[in-house]
Amino acid sequence: MKRCRKLLLVLVLSIATIVCSACNRRHVKTNPTIDDGRIKIGFTFDTFVIERWERDRDIFVSRANELGADVNIQSANGDVEEQKKQIEYFIEQDMDVIVIVPVDCGTLADEVKAAKDRGIKVISYDRLIENADVDLYISFDNSMVGKLMGQSLADDGNNENNIIMVSGPTTDGNVIMVDDGFTEIAEGSGYNIVDVTYIDGWKQELAYDYISENKDTVKKANVIMCGNDALAGQVILALQENNMADDYVVLGQDADLDACQRIVEGTQYMTVYKPIDELANSAADCAIKLAQNEKLDFTAKLNNGKNYIDYIAIKPVAVTKKNMDSVIIDGGFHLKDEVYLNVKK
Repeated sequence: MKRCRKLLLVLVLSIATIVCSACNRRHVKTNPTIDDGRIKIGFTFDTFVIERWERDRDIFVSRANELGADVNIQSANGDVEEQKKQIEYFIEQDMDVIVIVPVDCGTLADEVKAAKDRGIKVISYDRLIENADVDLYISFDNSMVGKLMGQSLADDGNNENNIIMVSGPTTDGNVIMVDDGFTEIAEGSGYNIVDVTYIDGWKQELAYDYISENKDTVKKANVIMCGNDALAGQVILALQENNMADDYVVLGQDADLDACQRIVEGTQYMTVYKPIDELANSAADCAIKLAQNEKLDFTAKLNNGKNYIDYIAIKPVAVTKKNMDSVIIDGGFHLKDEVYLNVKK
Protein backbone atom coordinates (compact mmCIF):
# COMPACT_ATOMS: atom_id res chain seq x y z
CA MET A 1 0.00 0.00 0.00
CA LYS A 2 2.82 2.42 0.89
CA ARG A 3 4.53 1.60 -2.39
CA CYS A 4 1.32 2.41 -4.29
CA ARG A 5 1.03 5.71 -2.44
CA LYS A 6 4.63 6.59 -3.31
CA LEU A 7 4.03 5.77 -6.98
CA LEU A 8 0.86 7.86 -6.94
CA LEU A 9 2.72 10.79 -5.33
CA VAL A 10 5.50 10.58 -7.91
CA LEU A 11 2.93 10.52 -10.70
CA VAL A 12 1.10 13.57 -9.34
CA LEU A 13 4.33 15.53 -8.93
CA SER A 14 5.42 14.62 -12.45
CA ILE A 15 2.14 15.83 -13.93
CA ALA A 16 2.36 19.05 -11.93
CA THR A 17 5.89 19.64 -13.19
CA ILE A 18 4.82 19.12 -16.80
CA VAL A 19 1.85 21.47 -16.42
CA CYS A 20 3.95 24.20 -14.79
CA SER A 21 6.62 23.81 -17.45
CA ALA A 22 4.00 24.19 -20.17
CA CYS A 23 2.61 27.28 -18.45
CA ASN A 24 6.04 28.85 -18.27
CA ARG A 25 6.60 28.27 -21.97
CA ARG A 26 3.49 30.32 -22.70
CA HIS A 27 5.00 33.32 -20.95
CA VAL A 28 8.65 33.07 -21.95
CA LYS A 29 9.17 32.58 -25.67
CA THR A 30 12.10 30.44 -26.66
CA ASN A 31 13.66 30.39 -30.11
CA PRO A 32 10.74 29.43 -32.39
CA THR A 33 13.02 28.09 -35.10
CA ILE A 34 14.18 25.44 -32.67
CA ASP A 35 11.14 24.68 -30.50
CA ASP A 36 8.11 25.57 -32.61
CA GLY A 37 9.10 25.09 -36.23
CA ARG A 38 8.28 28.04 -38.47
CA ILE A 39 7.85 31.47 -36.92
CA LYS A 40 4.21 32.54 -36.62
CA ILE A 41 3.25 36.17 -37.27
CA GLY A 42 -0.22 37.67 -36.94
CA PHE A 43 -0.83 40.88 -38.89
CA THR A 44 -4.02 42.90 -38.41
CA PHE A 45 -4.72 45.82 -40.75
CA ASP A 46 -7.12 48.68 -40.21
CA THR A 47 -8.69 48.12 -43.64
CA PHE A 48 -7.86 47.36 -47.26
CA VAL A 49 -10.03 50.17 -48.60
CA ILE A 50 -6.93 52.38 -48.86
CA GLU A 51 -5.02 51.22 -51.95
CA ARG A 52 -1.55 51.06 -50.43
CA TRP A 53 -2.37 48.53 -47.69
CA GLU A 54 -2.64 45.68 -50.18
CA ARG A 55 0.87 46.46 -51.35
CA ASP A 56 2.16 46.54 -47.75
CA ARG A 57 0.50 43.18 -47.10
CA ASP A 58 1.90 41.45 -50.16
CA ILE A 59 5.46 42.68 -49.69
CA PHE A 60 5.49 41.85 -45.97
CA VAL A 61 4.11 38.33 -46.48
CA SER A 62 6.52 37.57 -49.32
CA ARG A 63 9.54 38.68 -47.29
CA ALA A 64 8.42 36.89 -44.12
CA ASN A 65 7.83 33.67 -46.06
CA GLU A 66 11.33 33.91 -47.53
CA LEU A 67 12.73 34.20 -44.00
CA GLY A 68 10.87 31.14 -42.73
CA ALA A 69 7.71 32.58 -41.23
CA ASP A 70 4.00 32.01 -41.74
CA VAL A 71 1.77 35.10 -41.67
CA ASN A 72 -1.89 35.21 -40.71
CA ILE A 73 -3.48 38.33 -42.24
CA GLN A 74 -6.63 39.91 -40.81
CA SER A 75 -8.53 43.09 -41.72
CA ALA A 76 -10.63 44.92 -39.13
CA ASN A 77 -12.55 46.84 -41.81
CA GLY A 78 -12.23 50.01 -39.78
CA ASP A 79 -13.82 48.47 -36.66
CA VAL A 80 -11.68 48.84 -33.54
CA GLU A 81 -13.66 46.20 -31.61
CA GLU A 82 -13.10 43.74 -34.44
CA GLN A 83 -9.39 44.51 -34.34
CA LYS A 84 -9.31 43.82 -30.61
CA LYS A 85 -10.88 40.41 -31.28
CA GLN A 86 -8.28 39.70 -33.94
CA ILE A 87 -5.45 40.49 -31.54
CA GLU A 88 -7.05 38.27 -28.90
CA TYR A 89 -7.27 35.50 -31.50
CA PHE A 90 -3.57 35.91 -32.33
CA ILE A 91 -2.77 35.62 -28.62
CA GLU A 92 -4.84 32.44 -28.36
CA GLN A 93 -2.96 31.05 -31.36
CA ASP A 94 0.32 31.75 -29.52
CA MET A 95 1.84 33.86 -32.29
CA ASP A 96 5.49 34.76 -31.97
CA VAL A 97 4.92 38.30 -33.21
CA ILE A 98 1.81 40.45 -33.71
CA VAL A 99 1.98 43.33 -36.18
CA ILE A 100 -0.72 46.00 -35.97
CA VAL A 101 -1.91 48.83 -38.20
CA PRO A 102 -4.27 50.28 -35.58
CA VAL A 103 -7.79 51.43 -36.37
CA ASP A 104 -7.64 53.71 -33.33
CA CYS A 105 -4.17 54.45 -32.01
CA GLY A 106 -5.38 55.18 -28.49
CA THR A 107 -7.47 52.09 -27.68
CA LEU A 108 -5.22 49.03 -27.92
CA ALA A 109 -3.04 49.32 -24.82
CA ASP A 110 -4.85 46.48 -22.98
CA GLU A 111 -4.54 44.14 -25.94
CA VAL A 112 -0.84 44.93 -26.33
CA LYS A 113 -0.29 44.24 -22.62
CA ALA A 114 -2.11 40.90 -22.91
CA ALA A 115 0.16 39.92 -25.79
CA LYS A 116 3.31 41.00 -23.98
CA ASP A 117 2.22 39.08 -20.86
CA ARG A 118 2.21 35.96 -23.02
CA GLY A 119 5.71 36.64 -24.30
CA ILE A 120 4.53 37.78 -27.74
CA LYS A 121 6.43 40.60 -29.44
CA VAL A 122 4.35 43.49 -30.81
CA ILE A 123 5.14 45.81 -33.72
CA SER A 124 3.19 49.02 -34.32
CA TYR A 125 3.20 49.32 -38.11
CA ASP A 126 2.91 52.70 -39.84
CA ARG A 127 0.68 54.13 -37.08
CA LEU A 128 1.84 54.56 -33.49
CA ILE A 129 -0.10 52.69 -30.82
CA GLU A 130 -0.27 55.05 -27.87
CA ASN A 131 0.39 54.31 -24.18
CA ALA A 132 1.46 50.74 -24.87
CA ASP A 133 4.70 48.84 -24.38
CA VAL A 134 5.23 47.88 -28.03
CA ASP A 135 8.58 46.42 -29.05
CA LEU A 136 8.92 48.54 -32.19
CA TYR A 137 7.26 51.35 -34.09
CA ILE A 138 8.18 51.35 -37.77
CA SER A 139 6.77 53.95 -40.10
CA PHE A 140 7.62 56.80 -42.38
CA ASP A 141 8.81 60.11 -41.00
CA ASN A 142 5.29 61.48 -40.80
CA SER A 143 6.31 64.96 -39.73
CA MET A 144 8.54 65.06 -42.79
CA VAL A 145 5.60 63.98 -44.98
CA GLY A 146 3.72 67.09 -43.89
CA LYS A 147 6.76 69.31 -44.27
CA LEU A 148 7.33 68.06 -47.83
CA MET A 149 3.74 68.92 -48.71
CA GLY A 150 4.17 72.44 -47.35
CA GLN A 151 7.63 72.92 -48.81
CA SER A 152 6.48 71.91 -52.29
CA LEU A 153 4.28 75.01 -52.36
CA ALA A 154 7.03 77.35 -51.18
CA ASP A 155 9.81 75.89 -53.35
CA ASP A 156 7.87 76.10 -56.60
CA GLY A 157 6.81 79.69 -56.03
CA ASN A 158 3.07 79.13 -55.79
CA ASN A 159 1.35 82.43 -55.00
CA GLU A 160 -1.75 80.72 -53.62
CA ASN A 161 -1.82 81.51 -49.94
CA ASN A 162 -5.11 80.34 -48.41
CA ILE A 163 -5.35 76.70 -47.47
CA ILE A 164 -8.04 74.24 -46.47
CA MET A 165 -6.86 71.02 -44.83
CA VAL A 166 -8.95 67.92 -45.48
CA SER A 167 -7.20 65.63 -43.01
CA GLY A 168 -7.68 62.04 -41.90
CA PRO A 169 -9.24 61.00 -38.58
CA THR A 170 -7.77 62.18 -35.30
CA THR A 171 -7.78 58.54 -34.13
CA ASP A 172 -4.84 58.04 -36.50
CA GLY A 173 -1.79 59.44 -34.73
CA ASN A 174 0.01 59.95 -38.04
CA VAL A 175 -2.59 62.55 -39.02
CA ILE A 176 -1.51 64.85 -36.21
CA MET A 177 2.18 64.48 -37.08
CA VAL A 178 1.55 65.14 -40.78
CA ASP A 179 -0.67 68.13 -40.05
CA ASP A 180 1.83 69.62 -37.59
CA GLY A 181 4.66 69.27 -40.10
CA PHE A 182 2.57 70.83 -42.87
CA THR A 183 1.33 73.69 -40.71
CA GLU A 184 4.84 74.52 -39.52
CA ILE A 185 6.10 75.01 -43.07
CA ALA A 186 2.92 76.54 -44.52
CA GLU A 187 2.44 79.18 -41.83
CA GLY A 188 6.17 79.84 -41.71
CA SER A 189 6.06 80.56 -45.45
CA GLY A 190 3.21 83.03 -45.16
CA TYR A 191 0.27 80.78 -45.97
CA ASN A 192 -3.03 81.04 -44.08
CA ILE A 193 -5.02 78.02 -42.86
CA VAL A 194 -8.66 78.90 -43.62
CA ASP A 195 -10.27 75.71 -42.32
CA VAL A 196 -9.41 72.18 -41.15
CA THR A 197 -11.77 69.22 -41.35
CA TYR A 198 -11.07 65.68 -40.15
CA ILE A 199 -12.47 62.79 -42.19
CA ASP A 200 -13.84 60.04 -39.97
CA GLY A 201 -12.46 56.60 -40.75
CA TRP A 202 -10.74 57.87 -43.92
CA LYS A 203 -14.14 57.64 -45.65
CA GLN A 204 -13.51 59.16 -49.04
CA GLU A 205 -17.12 60.16 -49.65
CA LEU A 206 -16.94 62.50 -46.64
CA ALA A 207 -14.23 64.51 -48.37
CA TYR A 208 -16.51 64.87 -51.38
CA ASP A 209 -19.37 65.92 -49.11
CA TYR A 210 -17.23 68.53 -47.35
CA ILE A 211 -16.34 70.29 -50.61
CA SER A 212 -19.89 70.08 -51.94
CA GLU A 213 -21.57 71.29 -48.75
CA ASN A 214 -19.14 74.05 -47.75
CA LYS A 215 -18.71 76.01 -50.96
CA ASP A 216 -18.54 79.40 -49.26
CA THR A 217 -15.64 78.24 -47.09
CA VAL A 218 -13.96 76.45 -49.99
CA LYS A 219 -14.10 79.61 -52.11
CA LYS A 220 -11.98 81.42 -49.51
CA ALA A 221 -9.05 79.10 -50.28
CA ASN A 222 -6.95 78.27 -53.30
CA VAL A 223 -4.96 75.31 -51.90
CA ILE A 224 -6.45 72.10 -50.53
CA MET A 225 -4.13 69.87 -48.54
CA CYS A 226 -5.54 66.32 -48.36
CA GLY A 227 -4.65 63.65 -45.82
CA ASN A 228 -4.03 61.10 -48.56
CA ASP A 229 -4.47 60.62 -52.29
CA ALA A 230 -7.80 58.85 -51.91
CA LEU A 231 -9.26 61.92 -50.21
CA ALA A 232 -7.62 64.12 -52.85
CA GLY A 233 -9.40 62.16 -55.56
CA GLN A 234 -12.80 62.87 -54.04
CA VAL A 235 -11.93 66.52 -53.41
CA ILE A 236 -10.96 66.95 -57.06
CA LEU A 237 -14.12 65.17 -58.21
CA ALA A 238 -16.27 67.54 -56.14
CA LEU A 239 -14.36 70.56 -57.49
CA GLN A 240 -14.81 69.35 -61.06
CA GLU A 241 -18.53 68.80 -60.63
CA ASN A 242 -18.84 72.37 -59.32
CA ASN A 243 -16.66 73.84 -62.11
CA MET A 244 -14.02 74.88 -59.56
CA ALA A 245 -11.13 72.49 -60.30
CA ASP A 246 -8.97 74.99 -62.20
CA ASP A 247 -8.91 77.36 -59.22
CA TYR A 248 -7.18 75.04 -56.75
CA VAL A 249 -3.82 73.47 -56.03
CA VAL A 250 -4.47 70.02 -54.50
CA LEU A 251 -1.89 68.15 -52.42
CA GLY A 252 -1.93 64.51 -51.32
CA GLN A 253 0.25 61.66 -50.16
CA ASP A 254 0.83 57.93 -50.84
CA ALA A 255 1.63 58.13 -54.59
CA ASP A 256 -1.43 56.05 -55.50
CA LEU A 257 -1.60 55.25 -59.20
CA ASP A 258 -4.64 57.42 -59.85
CA ALA A 259 -2.96 60.30 -57.99
CA CYS A 260 0.13 59.99 -60.18
CA GLN A 261 -2.16 60.02 -63.20
CA ARG A 262 -3.84 63.18 -61.95
CA ILE A 263 -0.47 64.85 -61.42
CA VAL A 264 0.74 64.27 -64.99
CA GLU A 265 -2.71 65.29 -66.22
CA GLY A 266 -2.55 68.51 -64.19
CA THR A 267 -5.49 68.11 -61.79
CA GLN A 268 -3.41 67.30 -58.68
CA TYR A 269 -0.27 69.26 -57.89
CA MET A 270 1.79 66.81 -55.84
CA THR A 271 1.88 63.68 -53.74
CA VAL A 272 4.37 62.18 -51.29
CA TYR A 273 5.97 58.90 -52.25
CA LYS A 274 6.55 56.63 -49.29
CA PRO A 275 8.74 53.63 -50.23
CA ILE A 276 6.37 50.91 -49.07
CA ASP A 277 8.69 48.10 -50.14
CA GLU A 278 11.39 49.39 -47.80
CA LEU A 279 8.91 49.75 -44.94
CA ALA A 280 7.28 46.34 -45.37
CA ASN A 281 10.56 44.46 -45.96
CA SER A 282 12.18 46.14 -42.96
CA ALA A 283 9.17 45.33 -40.78
CA ALA A 284 9.32 41.67 -41.81
CA ASP A 285 13.05 41.54 -41.06
CA CYS A 286 12.45 43.07 -37.64
CA ALA A 287 9.60 40.67 -36.89
CA ILE A 288 11.90 37.71 -37.50
CA LYS A 289 14.63 39.19 -35.32
CA LEU A 290 12.19 39.89 -32.50
CA ALA A 291 10.82 36.36 -32.70
CA GLN A 292 14.36 35.04 -32.36
CA ASN A 293 15.14 37.44 -29.50
CA GLU A 294 17.78 39.26 -31.54
CA LYS A 295 18.65 42.91 -31.16
CA LEU A 296 17.26 45.38 -33.70
CA ASP A 297 19.24 47.97 -35.60
CA PHE A 298 17.51 51.27 -34.93
CA THR A 299 18.56 54.87 -34.65
CA ALA A 300 15.79 56.58 -32.68
CA LYS A 301 13.49 56.46 -29.70
CA LEU A 302 9.97 57.85 -29.62
CA ASN A 303 7.69 58.54 -26.67
CA ASN A 304 4.27 56.95 -27.20
CA GLY A 305 2.87 58.17 -23.88
CA LYS A 306 4.07 55.17 -21.87
CA ASN A 307 7.70 54.55 -22.80
CA TYR A 308 10.41 55.64 -25.16
CA ILE A 309 10.16 52.85 -27.70
CA ASP A 310 12.38 51.72 -30.55
CA TYR A 311 11.52 53.69 -33.68
CA ILE A 312 12.52 53.18 -37.30
CA ALA A 313 11.57 56.02 -39.66
CA ILE A 314 11.69 55.62 -43.45
CA LYS A 315 12.28 58.80 -45.45
CA PRO A 316 9.52 60.00 -47.82
CA VAL A 317 9.96 61.88 -51.13
CA ALA A 318 7.89 64.72 -52.59
CA VAL A 319 6.64 64.02 -56.11
CA THR A 320 5.40 66.51 -58.69
CA LYS A 321 5.18 66.36 -62.47
CA LYS A 322 8.84 67.39 -62.60
CA ASN A 323 10.25 64.27 -60.90
CA MET A 324 7.48 61.75 -61.58
CA ASP A 325 9.63 59.74 -63.99
CA SER A 326 12.80 59.67 -61.89
CA VAL A 327 11.08 58.77 -58.59
CA ILE A 328 7.97 56.77 -59.42
CA ILE A 329 8.67 55.18 -62.80
CA ASP A 330 12.44 54.66 -62.67
CA GLY A 331 11.98 53.41 -59.10
CA GLY A 332 9.53 50.76 -60.30
CA PHE A 333 6.63 51.90 -58.13
CA HIS A 334 4.27 52.33 -61.10
CA LEU A 335 4.65 51.59 -64.81
CA LYS A 336 5.06 54.50 -67.22
CA ASP A 337 2.23 53.31 -69.47
CA GLU A 338 -0.10 53.25 -66.45
CA VAL A 339 0.88 56.68 -65.13
CA TYR A 340 0.59 58.35 -68.55
CA LEU A 341 -2.46 56.34 -69.61
CA ASN A 342 -4.64 59.41 -70.18
CA VAL A 343 -1.95 61.76 -71.47
CA LYS A 344 -1.84 62.24 -75.22
CA LYS A 345 1.56 61.50 -76.72
